[in-house]
Amino acid sequence: MKKTAYTSLLLLFLTAVSTLTAQQKNITLEDIWGGQFRAEYLDVLRSLDNGKEYSVLNRSRNGSTVDVYDYKSGKKVRTLVNSNSLPEVDQIISYEFSDDESKLLLATRLKQIYRRSSLGTYYVYDIDSKKLTLVSEDQIQEPTFTKDGSKVAYGKDNNLFIKNLKSGETLQITSDGEKNSIINGITDWVYEEEFAFVRAFDWNKTGNKLAYIKFDETEVPRFSMDVYGKDLYPTQDVFKYPKAGEPNAKVSLHIYNLETGETNKINLDNFNSYYIPRIKWTEEDNVLSAQLTNRHQNTVDLVFVNATNNTSKLVLQEKDDAYVDITDNLTFLNHNSFIWTSEKSGWNHIYHYDKTGKLINQITDGDWEVTNYYGFDQNTGRIYYQSTENGSINRDVYSILRSGKNKVRLSDKTGTNSAAFSADYTYFINTFHDTETPYLFTLNRAKDGKLIRVIQDNKALKNKVDNYVLSEKEFSAISVNGNDLNMYTIKPKDFDPNKQYPLFMYQYSGPGSQNVSNSWNSANDYWHQMLAQQGYVIVCVDGRGTGLKGRDFKKVTQKELGKYEVEDQIAAAQKLSALPYIDASRTGIWGWSYGGFMSSNCLFQGADTFEMAIAVAPVSSWRFYDTIYTERYMTTPQENASGYDENSPISHVEKLEGDYLLVHGSADDNVHVQNTTQLIEALVQANKQFDWAIYPDKNHGIYGGNTRLHLYTKMTNFIKENL
Repeated sequence: MKKTAYTSLLLLFLTAVSTLTAQQKNITLEDIWGGQFRAEYLDVLRSLDNGKEYSVLNRSRNGSTVDVYDYKSGKKVRTLVNSNSLPEVDQIISYEFSDDESKLLLATRLKQIYRRSSLGTYYVYDIDSKKLTLVSEDQIQEPTFTKDGSKVAYGKDNNLFIKNLKSGETLQITSDGEKNSIINGITDWVYEEEFAFVRAFDWNKTGNKLAYIKFDETEVPRFSMDVYGKDLYPTQDVFKYPKAGEPNAKVSLHIYNLETGETNKINLDNFNSYYIPRIKWTEEDNVLSAQLTNRHQNTVDLVFVNATNNTSKLVLQEKDDAYVDITDNLTFLNHNSFIWTSEKSGWNHIYHYDKTGKLINQITDGDWEVTNYYGFDQNTGRIYYQSTENGSINRDVYSILRSGKNKVRLSDKTGTNSAAFSADYTYFINTFHDTETPYLFTLNRAKDGKLIRVIQDNKALKNKVDNYVLSEKEFSAISVNGNDLNMYTIKPKDFDPNKQYPLFMYQYSGPGSQNVSNSWNSANDYWHQMLAQQGYVIVCVDGRGTGLKGRDFKKVTQKELGKYEVEDQIAAAQKLSALPYIDASRTGIWGWSYGGFMSSNCLFQGADTFEMAIAVAPVSSWRFYDTIYTERYMTTPQENASGYDENSPISHVEKLEGDYLLVHGSADDNVHVQNTTQLIEALVQANKQFDWAIYPDKNHGIYGGNTRLHLYTKMTNFIKENL
């Protein structure tokens, strides 16, 4: 009797689950690329100096506004500017405050140049008088206020200009700028891409000196891309791109004095100054800091420049057998002591030095990584940061005294947490997400992390996603080649351990990267869920060389990009294929960019393991890639020819046995389509059959209009036909 009742209840439960699943929708490519799963964010969030309010950019079809909200209550206090009241402004794309918060610099009509750079039309808006001032009739780059908001410096046509907002006059401070030759104050292509900054100039505190970097690209080889467009004849985009082993731009540091009108070139010959990846004025008005590094990027010199007599001195030197990462964490405190982050203990941690470069103390310590430095509260002596203390796939927010004592965990949910602090460190807006929770914005007390209120919870997105068939993203570790590697698995919702499924692996694998993280869905996650609905088991493994597991784990791939990472993916695939529910004869792998380099190598070198691979915008030989990125990990081809060639997919084309899809955009300024054409030619000469697609005039992202939908349809069909 009891057994019959239990059986009836079980059948009732299974019927209910089956009915619920039947009511849920399967994900389609049109859903993914049509914006169905777009989350809401707090756009261009700025904390006001009073510590009680913050501003956000709000956009609608009717216009855009910069609105101010009260931290504690969440109520909108006022609107600073409304594009509808400014006939000259179509949409406010971004904004910056002057230091005294009396003015706003409004960005409009931006035109993308490369990944981080753009040309735009900019206005200065006086909040009290509501006066709007056009900075320049021309489109310009990187306009930046002086501290008192009286002037704006900007780049145009490879030269630097200063607009005096009181007199309305514009002063041109450099005149030798020339396309593909000399750039003043704006980074060249390779600095922008690999040192991750565009504005190579900085105002001192009083606004009477402007420091800038000059790039002499004269000896850098030119790269040209055909732009096919819609006209009868294509055009060419020609720019300077230094490939590994080739000449870089010669850089020099200069300081312009507004009071004298003189420009002084700073002598950096005594330091490792092949690259100048950062400049920043210190708290002392006449002291400029410059981070300098050698071509191998394994020594970083922190130099202080005295702008009064133009002398320089070495304050701190960081060395590593492999390379030293450049960050934006350098922060100057009272008396010009400074915060610095370093991997010298084997893990990335926070250090405090005095203004002479003498170590005061190591603030954080442990077998975990500091992943973000948020700031220092002068009143309480507390440092705020993000770290992996709760596991390498998670992020949490902490505070700690400058002495390294009294650490407080400020975030309380396991997943990905990040913070934006109020100017006085009374509050912070915490952004939380994990695999089950879309972006949740909350106001918290900085003292102890106590929740004050929910700002935005993306419940509408969560409710929408819950209407779809979604599988759990299962986190685990896989032990291969002597290491426990982070892994996630997505199985079909109706997974049956007694059946066998094809295995489809995804990875990126580049130095310091991470794909296995406890975070909300990306577009690729939804695509992987769609494939799981169609009967595939999806697995992602972060192998050796990826980040957030210590210096040694990350830098083991030095001089051998593509060796250990490929070994790990092949070994992981072999171990997974031994599972009873995996069909070992149906194993595929895919990736984009570095991931495409990897998937190609895995298919070619792992012919007995992989039956199929997709490579999107892959590097096919590091000889074709840029100096700064490639030489950081490989040194130059002249020094390390075997490292470049033995790990190149081109060197292994004759081993291809499975099905291979190769995709590239013809206007990829980053990983040039040359990588794919060279690989195609090698495959053709090896008489290997494969599929390939070139997307005309598309860059590294391969997007625009229906492009992504077309690309992912092609990849989906290829998987169905070959796996």
